[in-house]
Amino acid sequence: MRVITFEGPGRVLVGSEPPAALDPGSVRVRTLYSGVSAGTELTAYRGTNPYLTRRWDVGRRLFVDGRTHAYPLTGWGYQEVGEVVEAAPDVADPPVGSLVWGIWGHRAEAVVPAERLAGHVLPPSADPLTGVFARVGAIALNAVHAADVHLGDQLAVFGQGVIGLLATRLAVLSGARVVAADAIPARLELARAFGAAETFDVRAGSVAELVRKRVEGADAAIELSGSHLGLHEAIRTVRRGGRVVAAGFYQGDATGLRLGEEFHHNQVQLVSSQIGGVASWLSHRWDVERLQRTFMELVHRAEVGVLGLVSHVVPAGDAAAAFELLDHRQADVLQLVFRFEE
Repeated sequence: MRVITFEGPGRVLVGSEPPAALDPGSVRVRTLYSGVSAGTELTAYRGTNPYLTRRWDVGRRLFVDGRTHAYPLTGWGYQEVGEVVEAAPDVADPPVGSLVWGIWGHRAEAVVPAERLAGHVLPPSADPLTGVFARVGAIALNAVHAADVHLGDQLAVFGQGVIGLLATRLAVLSGARVVAADAIPARLELARAFGAAETFDVRAGSVAELVRKRVEGADAAIELSGSHLGLHEAIRTVRRGGRVVAAGFYQGDATGLRLGEEFHHNQVQLVSSQIGGVASWLSHRWDVERLQRTFMELVHRAEVGVLGLVSHVVPAGDAAAAFELLDHRQADVLQLVFRFEE
């Protein structure tokens, strides 16, 4: 069975692995599609992921000397969709023949505990491609929750990649008036289609100055570009006591993030949002599983359209060229999906 492996920085191999044994309580899923989260997976492709140079101490929740992962990195993947082709004798749900979404990596087949797929069966009328958005949609919803959006709030969303566009749509559904910021005109056009009241090309000037011409500042901002410069501008954009949700995966030193300026003088709240958990004040009601299912319900009710975000569907065998495209021409790609045809 084919599997995609990062052999080292800039080196991708489409190799093979033997089928796994079908354990009790598990099902065998044959992959149809596997979605790529460009920001996260490029850190593995480029060798910038902190797990490659620092060790994550789970117990103390600290990065310490050492490393967590090492090349080769096999089966990375953010969201997969597949058909259940076999079930252990003790499994009745999900049934054989159903289409399910989950996370098992960029591989043609996987054995997955059935309990991990509870509530993950796609409706018969759904396009299987919608399933690759469950995880990225949950990330966007998590960020909107962390922003504590209220009806009538002024919200700025920095970065209109897939997750930023979904955050824009979810914030609009939550009652916010959204200013969407990016440097790619085509993505700003999509942001308007997703409900943004205003869009701003960051190459033209300062988002903060634009917002402050109309109001005292945004009530909150969500930063999803992964740029420290973007995070700094998000801090400049919110009003005194406003909240900035840092939801991008920032790499390296924080060059351009000047915390002695607006952050300090405007008493800005800086909140991290990461899909490893929900906002602490919501953890008694929400978890990551609920985020994913809620987002997929919105998709299936046609309140969030995702299929228009798919820009590339490529055979898994072309993974090396696909990651090279992402690395060198990221502006040309929105949602890239691998297609498996074993």
